[in-house]
Amino acid sequence: MSAAANQTMPAIFFGHGNPMNAVQDNDWTEAWATIGKSIPRPRAVLCVSAHWYLPATLITAMAEPRTIHDFGGFPRELYQVQYRAPGSPELARRVQELLAPLAVELDHSWGLDHGTWSVLRHVYPSADVPVVQLSIDETQPPAFHFELGKRLATLREEQVLIMGSGNLVHNLHTYAWGRHTPEPYDWVVRFEAQAKELMTSATTGANGANFDALINYDSLGRDALLAIPTPDHYLPLLYVLGATRPHDPITFPVQGIDGGSVSMLAVQASC
Repeated sequence: MSAAANQTMPAIFFGHGNPMNAVQDNDWTEAWATIGKSIPRPRAVLCVSAHWYLPATLITAMAEPRTIHDFGGFPRELYQVQYRAPGSPELARRVQELLAPLAVELDHSWGLDHGTWSVLRHVYPSADVPVVQLSIDETQPPAFHFELGKRLATLREEQVLIMGSGNLVHNLHTYAWGRHTPEPYDWVVRFEAQAKELMTSATTGANGANFDALINYDSLGRDALLAIPTPDHYLPLLYVLGATRPHDPITFPVQGIDGGSVSMLAVQASC
């Protein structure tokens, strides 16, 4: 599809999982490709990736972002992948404007990390949609990141796809690294179901979207603590929820658990 001037883009959180998904054809990557074909074509993508996590808010502003292979111990073919999508200095400056007076530094050294390109090479395999990355400030609380998502929501009306890339559940200490596919842990299943219920009920309530429980996820009990041992892979979801409008339908176009303890759930908010 091509983007029409009056179309509002969705906001989508992708569970990106193992970097090898970048070069594999499986149920998850096929679903990512289907998303790319089913939503309006964006003017650009603004991605918040779990893998750009540092004590600052930065935005990539180069015309030709490099492909970053930010992992180790994987097959040679993965390091040979180049995702040559253009950048968008114009969008970078627009993000600066929307987030002011927060200091957002224009960055010319990062590029696209695997949280971004491992998904987008399936969603937009021709790499012909401009892509900009926004960093996650590790010094800030969850509510800060949700608020940034709210302030960026207007980009959806400017034909920009707001994308978060991480994992709702991401516990590598309990991940099965062998070849067998284990059953998901009970706490993974419970927390994912709880989070899905909180998301769908928030947008269908009489008072509009209210994601307080998900913002304050550390109050959700032991399952949440196991699901989110560190916040880096969870916080991109809060940007997408922040960009969600009251009464946006929330759907889950990709589901599944990898290695017993990594949720591949995708969360899509559409008008």
